[in-house]
Formats: sequence, structure tokens, C-alpha cells
Amino acid sequence: MLDPENLYEVDSEVPDLTGAVLLHHFEGFMDAGAAGRLLAEHLLETLESRVVARFDVDSLIDYRSRRPLMTYATDHWEDYATPQLVVHLLWDSAGHPFLLLTGPEPDRGWEAFVLAVRSLIDRWGVRLTVGFHGIPMGVPHTRPLNVIGHATRPELVSEYQPFFNRVQVPGNVSGLLEFRLGQAGHDAMGFAAQVPHYLAQSQYPTAAVTLLDAVARSTGLALPIGSLIDAAQAADAEIHRQVAESEEVAQVVEALERQYDAFIQTVGNTDLPSADELGAEFERFLAEQQRPPDHL
Repeated sequence: MLDPENLYEVDSEVPDLTGAVLLHHFEGFMDAGAAGRLLAEHLLETLESRVVARFDVDSLIDYRSRRPLMTYATDHWEDYATPQLVVHLLWDSAGHPFLLLTGPEPDRGWEAFVLAVRSLIDRWGVRLTVGFHGIPMGVPHTRPLNVIGHATRPELVSEYQPFFNRVQVPGNVSGLLEFRLGQAGHDAMGFAAQVPHYLAQSQYPTAAVTLLDAVARSTGLALPIGSLIDAAQAADAEIHRQVAESEEVAQVVEALERQYDAFIQTVGNTDLPSADELGAEFERFLAEQQRPPDHL
């Protein structure tokens, strides 16, 4: 097993981070609409930041499964896109420090990597760890975008209604990190924005905006929305244009609207639906979805 203590290097000048929040997003697992990536990029582009820890990607990444890009110019190699798995230190709009772990999801040594991240959490006194990404769902873009919240303690996501009773999904480092942190007594949570399935392969900034709101409310961080909302409005306008120009896509969206509205009306007619009832109804709703057309 890889030695967790040898998997990273830490900057010698890191301020007191006791009580800070650690956000994380890894490339490689599911991220419909590039929701998680867009949010991570937005934070790094709009807030002051610097790298305070670097992971040894040579020990964690399988280069042959995800070959980094190289640039060839005329008669020589000009550039190499070195994979980076790093922890950034950022300051929110109110001047409060927080951390953001980004980079490719490790291909190997998951348990060692999780232990390494946990050692950094203990070292810096992190109070809460939060992951975020997008998932494809059979919902129309013309209805409010929902978020699935999960955590190591129910109190952390009490405002989020569960959608599934029980489901098995392919393992991922983000989920394993949250699971192991919970076993160790740390607070950790995650958010999955529900992206319309026909937009899953496109960039969908509206989902990133929804994730930003969920992260801000759960952590208390003052996160600027700025250019992200502008990108979301531009993308929404383009989606409406393409739907209007395609009768086939418009019919699919209309069918999803009817099914979504019927679902909402069904759960709305009960006084207080339980989590199991809501989850079962939503699973039935998803099972009735039509096959998605090619993405817009």
C-alpha cells in the first residue's frame, strides 16, 4: 500500500486554517453538464488563491488510461499538460480562507489517497469537507434545478429531501472520501446537481450556479456568482433557441415537462410524503422517461 505521508508536499507557509472548509472536485467520474468543473474553475478565476499542497500524481494516475495532451509544433514538442492534483488556498469575498482540492481522480491507491487527505484535514483543523458534481436526470431544463444532498450526519443536509431509497453506483474517490471521513468522525457532505439528460454532455453553467448556492449556504462562505450567472443566462438562451428550432427536441422537452409536473402534483397532493414515498415515486418517474435524443 502507498504511504499516505509520502503522497503529498505541503507549502511551508500556510496560515492558521482552524475551522476552515475544504471543497473538492475530481475530474474523471460523473459530472453531467460539467457542473462541478465549472464551479471549481469559477472559484479559481474569481478569487485570490495559491497552491498549498501538491499530490504525487506519478503514484496515483494511470497515464495510459488518461493520456495528458502534448503539443507538437513543426519539428519539436512545445508543451506538455502536466496533470496536477493540488490543494488551493482561497479567500472568499469576506476575506475568510477556505481550501479547494482539484485535479484528476486517482486511478490507484484510493485508500492511501483518502488517508493522505484526512491527514491534511487533521493538520489544518478543517471543520467541514464538501464535494460537488452534476448527474444526468430525466428532468426538463424549463423547471427548477434540484440538488441531491448527502452527508456523514443527517443534520448537515436536513433541508434536502432524499430522492432514492437505496441505490448502488460505481465507486468514486469523492464518495469514498466522504464515507471514510464519516467513519473517522469528521463532518463531510456532497451535492449532486440534477442536470437534464439531454444536456449532460454539454457545459451547463446553470447547474454550476445551483451548486454554488448549495455550497455557500451549507458552508457560510461568501462566494461570488458574477460571471457564472452571465454564462448561465447565455447558455439558457442558446438552449431555448435550439429547442425552438428542433421539433423533435421540443417534443421530448414537452413530454418531460408533463411527466415532471405530474410527479410534482402527485407528491404535492400528499400531506407530508415520507422520504421513502418520495424516493419511490421519483424512481418510478425516472423509469418512465423516453430515451434521450442526441445531446443539444
